[in-house]
Amino acid sequence: MDQRFKIIQPTNIIQAELPDGRLIEGPRGGTVEEFLQPIVSELEFPLVAAIVNKELRELSFPLISNANIEPVTTAQSDGKNIYRRSLVYLLSATFERMMPDYELMVDHSIHSGGLFCRIKGPELQDPKGFYKMLKTEMQATIDANLPILRVKLTIEEAQALFTSKHQQEKADLLKYRKKDYLTAYKLGDFVDYHYGYMVPSTGYLKVFGIEPAGRPNEFFLRYPSDGKSNVIQKLDESSKMMSEFRRYGDWLQRLGIDSIASLNQAIESDRIQEVILVSEALHDQKFVQIARDIVERKNEVKVVLIAGPSSSGKTTFSKRLSIELLALGISPIPIEMDDFFVDRERSPRTPNGDYDFESIDNLNLDLMDRCTDRLIAGEEVQLPRFDFFDGKSKPGKILKMKKDQLLIFEGIHGLNPKLLPGISPEKKYRIFVSPLTQLNVDRYNRVSTVDTRLIRRVVRDYRDRGYSAQETIARWESVREGEEKYIIPHQRLADEYCNTSLVYELSALKPMAETALRQVQWGSWEYIEAKRLLSFLEWVLPLPDGLVPANSILAEFIGGSNLKNFTVW
Repeated sequence: MDQRFKIIQPTNIIQAELPDGRLIEGPRGGTVEEFLQPIVSELEFPLVAAIVNKELRELSFPLISNANIEPVTTAQSDGKNIYRRSLVYLLSATFERMMPDYELMVDHSIHSGGLFCRIKGPELQDPKGFYKMLKTEMQATIDANLPILRVKLTIEEAQALFTSKHQQEKADLLKYRKKDYLTAYKLGDFVDYHYGYMVPSTGYLKVFGIEPAGRPNEFFLRYPSDGKSNVIQKLDESSKMMSEFRRYGDWLQRLGIDSIASLNQAIESDRIQEVILVSEALHDQKFVQIARDIVERKNEVKVVLIAGPSSSGKTTFSKRLSIELLALGISPIPIEMDDFFVDRERSPRTPNGDYDFESIDNLNLDLMDRCTDRLIAGEEVQLPRFDFFDGKSKPGKILKMKKDQLLIFEGIHGLNPKLLPGISPEKKYRIFVSPLTQLNVDRYNRVSTVDTRLIRRVVRDYRDRGYSAQETIARWESVREGEEKYIIPHQRLADEYCNTSLVYELSALKPMAETALRQVQWGSWEYIEAKRLLSFLEWVLPLPDGLVPANSILAEFIGGSNLKNFTVW
């Protein structure tokens, strides 16, 4: 027998291997938090979780054998989500203790870092005083560093709990739960379920704010926008976008579909066709309203600029808007902004040497400005055409603009002030397009706009572009970085906002999304994100086939659009 190999008795000591190869030794059963304590001071940003043997784990997770372990901080996407979710949990616990006869609704995120929240009930008589007290109570709990404990409930126990708390939407949703138990969290006497991992104690939630919003029963829960700072960014939200959020949220309440449970019930009761028709009608109204606004300014407006982040439905929006303009007697001329790309060797690069295709400096801005100015003046202009195969700008089509026509540019930089500086502001009409998701899982757990867009993109890339879900997820971080740098800062310059979300879309996207996401390779970091999205989609019932209208923005992603080949004659 080879003397190098022998049987030994297990010990109470195990090792955790860090990404750099160093080992942390400690007792078997110690938590991830305890094992990582020796290196916390080395981390640039706050620790909130870890990846253990390729799986995302909470800091309270016990290690019972040797493991590979990678710290997760607030600077990472998963870390930001855990910090935000834990802060909402603390907010809900504090609010329920202070205001048992009111209902708290966590609605949507804001760009400057935070969440918009509403209080359902009689109007607060001293809102500023209440929000100051709310923050004080939350801070006291943070200072006490109280444990946030995982508790396992049977489905029956969970349903009884939420029914007793008058949170019927949570109780109703549990009937779609495939497992016979629910992992909830406990803070003191407060027990609730939030969709995802938490920090182990309240002391981790060091940076937050409570700021009043526009109405007495509205406020913002604030936190650092990038997870990398201890400073909360100055509140800077567009009043027009906030109005769009409110409008859509109010409409969902009137429709009776303000949670995934109510959406599922509409599908089960064969009411979903009505929901789809009304949802699409709401979009129709918005397209008509924007088209009429443009027509009313037809003597001034010569250029329509459409911008929005990835998978917002810009392509279908621009075509639907063109149809409405045609119906009102205005003939639009769509121009591909990408055709003004500079030769690829002139494209800007990122610090690591890769091409930065999200930068506005990819566009020949001077040429674009000259061409637009000449077209408005009624001159005949030869536009460029960018050849993506060889990365060269080449001569394109020749255009001449008639008096009753206008130009439509669609692209991510449509709202950037650097675009068309030679065209006077009154001649431009700028539109920001994005799915501003208002459908919530329940009162404390929102459906993220970013998640909606990612699921849209996974489905479209998988169906149309031959990209796997793993490839799409791998690119998503850089896409989001480009949006944060080049798109989002300029959204407040928009003349109009269009919410392209559809209340039923998750049900329509679910079948193809699940098929694509289940193919992501285990052990990859993309698998962690795919697993999170799959866990979320488990709560959603699929939409019956054939119900999505062919001109819907959603058809751009799931297929079947009758606008795919539409061109203005």
